[in-house]
Amino acid sequence: MGPFLVEGPVEVVDEAGTVHTSHRFRVALCTCRRSRTFPWCDTSHRKRPKDAGPSPENGPAEQEGSP
Repeated sequence: MGPFLVEGPVEVVDEAGTVHTSHRFRVALCTCRRSRTFPWCDTSHRKRPKDAGPSPENGPAEQEGSP
């Protein structure tokens, strides 16, 4: 399964209640949770093993305003 493509602008609220915003025309939402820019897909899933979930060592990176 790949990323979920959504037409923007987009606001995503994560489990902690943090709002992530992107003003891009189209965004890819990560569905595998291996992205370093979660909730945005950055294609990290191509390089990281399936059992590597978000952690301080392997993701997600600091929150960015848009991918």
